[in-house]
Amino acid sequence: MEENKMGVMEIKKLIMTMSLPIMISMLVQALYNIVDSMFVARVSDNALAAVSLCYPIQMIIVAVACGTAVGLNALLSRYLGQKKPKEANQVALHGILLAIVNWLIFAIIGIFFSEAFLRLFSTDQEIVAMGISYMKICTIFSFGVFMQITYERIMQSTGNTVYNMIIQGVGALVNIMLDPIFIFGMLGLPAMGVTGAAIATVIGQIVAMLLGIIITQTKIKEVQIHLREFHLELRMIKDMYRIAIPAILMQSIMSFMTVFMNMILVTFSELAVSAFSIYFKLQQFVFMAVNGMNNALIPIISYNFGAKKKQRILDSIHFSLIVACVIMIAGTIIFQCFPQQLMYLFDANEEMMNIGVPALRIISLSFIFAGISLVLSAVFQSVDHANKSLMITLLRQMVLLLPIVYLLANQFGLNALWWAFPITEAAVSILAYIYLKIVKAKTIMKISQKA
Repeated sequence: MEENKMGVMEIKKLIMTMSLPIMISMLVQALYNIVDSMFVARVSDNALAAVSLCYPIQMIIVAVACGTAVGLNALLSRYLGQKKPKEANQVALHGILLAIVNWLIFAIIGIFFSEAFLRLFSTDQEIVAMGISYMKICTIFSFGVFMQITYERIMQSTGNTVYNMIIQGVGALVNIMLDPIFIFGMLGLPAMGVTGAAIATVIGQIVAMLLGIIITQTKIKEVQIHLREFHLELRMIKDMYRIAIPAILMQSIMSFMTVFMNMILVTFSELAVSAFSIYFKLQQFVFMAVNGMNNALIPIISYNFGAKKKQRILDSIHFSLIVACVIMIAGTIIFQCFPQQLMYLFDANEEMMNIGVPALRIISLSFIFAGISLVLSAVFQSVDHANKSLMITLLRQMVLLLPIVYLLANQFGLNALWWAFPITEAAVSILAYIYLKIVKAKTIMKISQKA
């Protein structure tokens, strides 16, 4: 059986050829998140506030989808590296089952708990009403995003990442094209505002899902997905979630961080919440580039971990850290030099500009430290040290960050609280480096080297 390219291709070339399509697809994803907000901001300040308050729920949906898919990705790549195609096929089928179960859970949450969630943050009836409509649509029809991400990770596990770019690109293009039609009312349709933005989003996700299914079934030969061959194995689900649960928690923590940040920021003004939401969507362009590389890095390291190729693992870690630092430095320069121009994309008025410009400049000082932590978290997930990834993320997003935010906000005011981000990221990156030394000594260097 011919060796998969993840076990033989030169590491720098492998990482870049697998990463670039994922980076592009994730940057496109970030683009249509921003386009959504840009269109909604032109409806009203309340419309932008409603979507901003719902954004953590969308992040949790993606966190559960991506986190579960990390378990699928790592386990599937490992079986492929061990030349066990039947087990790999079963992992893929179990991943599809879990995607369906997760969708049903969020559909129930959306139907019964949307109003209660929105009223935690606002008493404005218009904001609450728009938020309920947006949240219900995004949760009830979330099967699109769950299945789309599952099929993307199946492709990534086999080393095929160009298809990911196509799938996400098509989904994003559909969303962007439909946004003005549904939001402002075109082609004979009524103006639906925030509701229209939600409809455009889920249609784009469903189109991407269908495309992912078609491509996987017709183009991906390493994995054969036949529902009639599925047989439930609780052990396999346990193995997947042993990797997936820390990944879900890591990505969900960011959502909870946003919720708590909103609770702190709303004490200053609802504009502060919107300004932070704008920052968060802008920084996705930087962070998603690194996360795109990490999505390629996890199957590469997992495959070579399964194939016991120690040097390829070490080379992957070293090169990925260099690439992440370059990306983050570039992002920092952009945020430092052009914060006003970035805020103008969202029709920022003078008050929002006074909040947003300092936020962009101060928080961007944390980017290079965050890049180091993100890459090392992916490494730990790939070599059975997911608990260390979870600890890093807990500290970055909750345990260390939020108390510092609260302290700075109370002692020094709104503009000072942004310094919590660079302080936290610098401290956690040092811990991540210490963890790397431990993982190398305990796990990676003890691998019996294969050719």
